[in-house]
Amino acid sequence: MTKKRTVFLRVIVSVLLVCFALYFLQKLLMPKYVTGIVEGAFVAEYYEEENKDFDVIFVGDCEVYENFSPVVLWEKYGINSYIRGSAEQYIWQSYYLLEDSLRYHVPQAVVFNIQSLQFNESQNEAYNRMSIEGMEWSKSKIGAINASMTEEEHFLDYVFPILRYHSRWNELTEDDFKYMFHSPKVSYNGYFMRVDTRPVETVPEGNALADYSFGDKAWEYLDKMRELCKENGIQLILVKAPSVYPTWYEQYEQQVEDYASKYDLPYYNFLELTEEAGIDYSTDTYDAGLHMNINGAEKLAEYFGKILSEEYGIIDRRGNQELDDIWAENIKEYEEEIDRQCEYYQVDKNTLYRYRESDK
Repeated sequence: MTKKRTVFLRVIVSVLLVCFALYFLQKLLMPKYVTGIVEGAFVAEYYEEENKDFDVIFVGDCEVYENFSPVVLWEKYGINSYIRGSAEQYIWQSYYLLEDSLRYHVPQAVVFNIQSLQFNESQNEAYNRMSIEGMEWSKSKIGAINASMTEEEHFLDYVFPILRYHSRWNELTEDDFKYMFHSPKVSYNGYFMRVDTRPVETVPEGNALADYSFGDKAWEYLDKMRELCKENGIQLILVKAPSVYPTWYEQYEQQVEDYASKYDLPYYNFLELTEEAGIDYSTDTYDAGLHMNINGAEKLAEYFGKILSEEYGIIDRRGNQELDDIWAENIKEYEEEIDRQCEYYQVDKNTLYRYRESDK
């Protein structure tokens, strides 16, 4: 072997070793979202699904991933659904996550929670990363990054996350080593479960705003979402979850109602449908009205599932052996998590809505 060739091979080996070292360091230093703040894991979990042929896709922030149970949509109506939600998901991120989903399947309906219309710019890098980093690389992820970055962020930090997380050495925990290459599921078809209860005692009054108008960027991406659904023959459905705070102002409501009317879109404000859905703020929320617990999420799914089935013709997929098997495993894991949380929060399992209902 010539000296020149030996040097060349040594250079190649050295480069490969550096690349492998950086890869392992990146895997170690990136947040794992298994305990504590788990919301950053939701987006990536979608890609692990065996069958992505979902008939209903939810997109939005915590007002979808904590307030609707896909398990109940399946159990009651055979609706095969998934929630592509993330913490403080901005509407441009919802749009690109929907666009990304269409690489795999075209659902019959898309449900978008309109809470995020109040934001016209990204508010926080941490929320951007929880919504974007879990996306697989595609033009949709590139679009999401470019639409979301704050002035302090850089595109290369998303391409090579080690540039952003290189200083996490002093924050590393056992989880960072344990879950370097694989993390356990923390959601159930995108739904984040809580079984404990903290009732609503007071409803905070919102402060008066100088301007209640939604911004141009927010409207632009709602238009893009509507047009994308129209191009693909998808029914777009707008919803507002029954969260009693942050304040949903009448001025916000009017703008959404006007938009829905202009484009003939269905809009369901569950703040106004709590009685019909059976929501009880003394038993159905775990944080005094910001999010539903499992009782509220199952009641909303049961109520909304009937609407999806009867008014929008979402088909009942029960009887499809492949889906039946997948959902049987999903339900088993869901029930196991209920048992785990009931023990942890010291909740009597038999007081939960799904078990009271099963006895009828």
